[in-house]
Amino acid sequence: MKRVSQVTVRKRLVAIFIFALLFFVVMCFRLGYVQFIIGDELVQKAENLWSRDIPLRAERGEIIDRNGEVIVENTTAPSVAVVPRQIKNPQETAEKLAKILEMPVKDAYEDITRSANVWIINPEGRKLTDEQAIQIQELNMEGVYLAEDSKRYYPNGAFLSHVLGFTGIDNQGLAGIELFYDEKLSGEDGALSFFSDAKGNKLGDIADIYSEPKDGLDLKLTIDSRIQTIVERELDLAEAKYDPDGAIAIAMDPDTGEILAMDSRPNFHPSDYQNVDAEIYNRNLPVWSTYEPGSTFKIITLAAALEEDLVNLTEDEFTDSGSIEVAGARLRCWKSGGHGHQTYLEVVQNSCNPGFVSLGEKLGKEKLFTYIKDFGFGEKTGIDLHGEGTGILFDLDNVGPIELATTAFGQGVSVTPIQQVTAVSAAINGGYLYEPYVAKEWLDPVTGEVVEATEPTMKRRIISEKTSEEIRYALESVVAFGTGGKAYVEGYRVGGKTGTAQKVGEDGKYMSNNHIVSFIGFAPADDPELVIYVAIDNPKNTVQFGGVVAAPIVGTIMEDSLRTMGVEERENGLPKEYTWPDVPKVEVPDLIGLTTKELQSYLANLDIEAKGEGEYIIEQSPQAGELVDQGSTIRIFLSDEDDVKNKQ
Repeated sequence: MKRVSQVTVRKRLVAIFIFALLFFVVMCFRLGYVQFIIGDELVQKAENLWSRDIPLRAERGEIIDRNGEVIVENTTAPSVAVVPRQIKNPQETAEKLAKILEMPVKDAYEDITRSANVWIINPEGRKLTDEQAIQIQELNMEGVYLAEDSKRYYPNGAFLSHVLGFTGIDNQGLAGIELFYDEKLSGEDGALSFFSDAKGNKLGDIADIYSEPKDGLDLKLTIDSRIQTIVERELDLAEAKYDPDGAIAIAMDPDTGEILAMDSRPNFHPSDYQNVDAEIYNRNLPVWSTYEPGSTFKIITLAAALEEDLVNLTEDEFTDSGSIEVAGARLRCWKSGGHGHQTYLEVVQNSCNPGFVSLGEKLGKEKLFTYIKDFGFGEKTGIDLHGEGTGILFDLDNVGPIELATTAFGQGVSVTPIQQVTAVSAAINGGYLYEPYVAKEWLDPVTGEVVEATEPTMKRRIISEKTSEEIRYALESVVAFGTGGKAYVEGYRVGGKTGTAQKVGEDGKYMSNNHIVSFIGFAPADDPELVIYVAIDNPKNTVQFGGVVAAPIVGTIMEDSLRTMGVEERENGLPKEYTWPDVPKVEVPDLIGLTTKELQSYLANLDIEAKGEGEYIIEQSPQAGELVDQGSTIRIFLSDEDDVKNKQ
């Protein structure tokens, strides 16, 4: 018995030892697993339970023009962040916040008693005014913090609004450039984290954690604010004068595709977009709208015919009787009775529809539509803005003689303004089709160094330099001798083409006395640096022709822009052929040193406005040598003879 008991005890001891050894091994394995495998995860979960985060918003990148002028920047606008567990008297806190934030006490109470660790009161507590922020700071309420925040500020008001777009309450891009490049502009948010116990009391023996926000990149646009200002001024004047249904303007560098200005009417203020009809702020008309281009499209037909060597502008001739018959249909010229016998250069100058129908017939539908597509019609240009349209072209299988004829002079097809600008730029820059763009460079917000730059993208070459040179000459003659005369700028060589497009009504028929009138111009004609397109939708109380309404607007924009850009005047351009009621400009004479009696000989073409006392002229404006319209006012300042001698 005794021997059996000793064996049994030994076995039990061995079993206990083995069990203890296994338990120790399992515990070591478990501790190792917890320590080395899931340790970081458990620490993170613990920190999440203890930590409270106050968000720190990244500063959104500024937007500047090509010359460094700020167009969009940020202004401080802190938001209210609350830690509900730290608020000891929710009702009192709610009443104080509600009064400052101008919100119901009930809503404020619900916001500060939520179960969330940190809560930003939304929307009343977002983007506070300076006065609200100061009031909250002065109350020094427990559990209530001011989180650093900012909002977009547009120092120039509605300037460039459709291109810029706008941001939402969280500074997220919602339209325009702000939306297209939202990721680069936004940056990465940071946070200030602190630790608290289960009751929300801050643990003072554990250091706070600061995650620095990474600000967004600054964006330099291709836009030139000086040209943009000129464009907006002229559209405002056109809106006041003609009360149109809409207006569009684009200015582009034809050698790069850089957009120098872009605008449309009606307009809106980016900070107040909520109070504007969505059709206004959601539609950037220069890239979105599609319509029949009218005669500006004739440039494409001309380019195709010249490139295929089917016409000689000065030697080949065409007789316009006022209409042309195509497949049993009679297509009429805009001029009753027609233009009679003319060269094809005069066909271009006169914007003669039958003449361009003949060019379309010479080309045939396959060649004409090949060139139309090569010039970029029927597809997006690729501009870095949302909402771009593609336009509408006839399916080649459905193109008969009439469709071919109407397409040749810009009727029956639908295009976008940006397509027209890029296509005409290709026609006059040597044949190179560029992709238009508005984002020029991305800059480091701290150092200002260029992080990324956009290079011009040349899609393809369409026509030769020889053809392009002929087009430039033909379009310069349109301004000097033809329908584009009101776009003529003294001292500069300007080329261009008028357009008067009928609009289609809801019934699918063309509307009467309701047109989109346009003009596309470029200068200098021998080496274009600027292409400008203006379209006015249904101008009121005027003759609806592109040459009457749009051409003078382009002429004014062109003149002021070229001088702003520092482009030198040309002396070898085509002289303008003046017709009534147009009159040539006159040169301002040098009046300094003359007496008032000697002014009589200068009063025939100019008005004089005098200031000061004396007999002699010591100052004048405009200066001698400038060209002004006949009847313009010349301001002079009078003084005595001694002042004249001092000036000299």
